[in-house]
Amino acid sequence: MAKPTARVLQLLEILQSGGLHRLRDLATRLEVDERTVRRYVEHLLELDVPVEAVRGRYGGYRLAPGYRLPPLMLTDDEAIAVLLGLALLRRSGLSGDTAPTAAETKIRRVLPQATSKRLEALQASLQLSTEIREPVAAEASTLVLLAEAARDNRLVSFAYRAADGRDSARILAPYGILAHRGRWLVSGLDQGRGELRTFRVDRMVLPRRLEQTFEEPEDFDALAHFVTGVATTPRAHRVVVRARTTLAHASDRLPATVALVEPAEPDWVTITIHAESLDWVPSLLAGLACPFVVVEPEELRTHVEALGRLLIESAETR
Repeated sequence: MAKPTARVLQLLEILQSGGLHRLRDLATRLEVDERTVRRYVEHLLELDVPVEAVRGRYGGYRLAPGYRLPPLMLTDDEAIAVLLGLALLRRSGLSGDTAPTAAETKIRRVLPQATSKRLEALQASLQLSTEIREPVAAEASTLVLLAEAARDNRLVSFAYRAADGRDSARILAPYGILAHRGRWLVSGLDQGRGELRTFRVDRMVLPRRLEQTFEEPEDFDALAHFVTGVATTPRAHRVVVRARTTLAHASDRLPATVALVEPAEPDWVTITIHAESLDWVPSLLAGLACPFVVVEPEELRTHVEALGRLLIESAETR
């Protein structure tokens, strides 16, 4: 791209940020004189970009409302972030029409080959859970670095900031990236501890791709590993229940991050739940709409009986 053309596009990007921009400030940012800025503005007007000149002591240039959307300037990371958002919207099923797919196709059509490959690596490594919460931002560049490392089987080093603020040095063999309840996560083998771990991407500091390679286990499912890990994390109470239903029905009704469902004898399943409190467990089990038997703990029976009495009383109230 010729240097003057690049600066015209840079001027457009500045104007797209909104507000009024003084002539001398534009000249400073573009590293040209004020006369050249005026010439760049003329170039934009010739392209039907609605640039408005505001005269006076505090005048300058700004984008005026126009009939056509002006050309959009995106950096590589911005383009990847937009396409990733569209892909997540499409995968979630929350988009009611084909707009996300159409917009994604348009942007992909003009992506540089190198950027397109980075995006493909990220999307190939990504899995999406169905649980949504308030999002926690993660750097697009970090996501891409992890995705490319997963694709190329390269180790990644980083400092990991725990919830208490302490940092620890880690080296990870990244197997897959997850989007879960508004957080970006990466699962893989922690080289220092020799065990499978899942890390929050927003807590990774100064990630760096290494030259050392690794072998990923066959058929590793990062999402299944994560949700099973959450469901089996020890808590104050370990609940075991036998329910007379199918594995498919119980798995559909119970969140995978809450309950571990396993087949038992014919027509029965075993449900294991780790909970800090038993108050909410009876209503969760009642949602199965099938007979169940409490194996442990004994005190859960009291909570189930209390819920049963409440439901009976509510049904008899006129």
